Amino acid sequence: MKAMILRAYGANAAFEPAELPQPRVTAGHVLVRVAATSVNTVDTMIRQMGTDLPFAPQLPAVLGMDFAGTIEAVGAGVSGFAVGDEVYGCAGGLADLQGALAQTMPADARLIAHKPKSISMREAAALPLVGITAYEGLQRAGAGAGAGQKVLVHGGTGGVGHVAVQLARHRGADVHATVSGGKPMDIVRGYGATAIDYKTETVADYVARHTGGAGFDVVFDSVGGANIANSFEAAALNGQVATTVSLLQLDLSPAHFKGLSLHVVFMLIPMLHDHQRAEHGAILAKLAGIVDAGALKPLLDETQFGFEEVGKAYARLTSGQATGKVVVSVQD
Repeated sequence: MKAMILRAYGANAAFEPAELPQPRVTAGHVLVRVAATSVNTVDTMIRQMGTDLPFAPQLPAVLGMDFAGTIEAVGAGVSGFAVGDEVYGCAGGLADLQGALAQTMPADARLIAHKPKSISMREAAALPLVGITAYEGLQRAGAGAGAGQKVLVHGGTGGVGHVAVQLARHRGADVHATVSGGKPMDIVRGYGATAIDYKTETVADYVARHTGGAGFDVVFDSVGGANIANSFEAAALNGQVATTVSLLQLDLSPAHFKGLSLHVVFMLIPMLHDHQRAEHGAILAKLAGIVDAGALKPLLDETQFGFEEVGKAYARLTSGQATGKVVVSVQD
């Protein structure tokens, strides 16, 4: 089969076309003909940092965690899936799990679900990692961040953020989202949420304007890092803060004096440790239902990339210029 592989790691490491043996389907797994895959920040981190990360694949590496495609073979013990089914998931591209930058990939059947019927393969490939992350973060941060709650999402048009905004709205929350002005403001408003331009308005100002100074019940921080301090400032007393990026040393004093709960979401745990993998499949099935009900639509960056343009796709994401998810079409 044809694949795009890395023979070295590093910021400028090139993806190369290669012919690899066709994977064999094993018990508990399915073999998927990949139609599309999306690029996530963690993919770019693996390419750049390589074995400095404990979950980077050995070289030569086939990256790509998210995928949408069609089942070609079903292994022993698998139920609920059949040859010809259209599926999506986040099931490879790290440790010893082959990624989606290949014509076919094996996937643990617990990590996949039937693709939403109402969207394309490209759109479906954009959803798994960010969708699971957003779902888990909101679920942990106060009964799913639902009706009657004021929710703030940092990075409202980012990969995880745009899903979190829509899911929180679907659950009936009063949702606000920070963005960098311009077109992202219109996108957030289109989701039925309130857009906040973090470049022109301080945290204190928008907390006062939108909550009367009380703060937000739930803050979902898909930006993370130093921005977690802004999340603590924006949260209400005894509020909930969920973050996807907490790789830093942090003074928790502001959280202590507000009695905040901090939830760290690291959605790779089931893949890395074979821990509760079926929960990811269940979440994907729920997300498919929400998509088909019209309450969630993946936001795709306007630039499209073919299979041998993977390097350009990674550059697009790391440039900071992308709005929504960057997707690579694997099959013509």
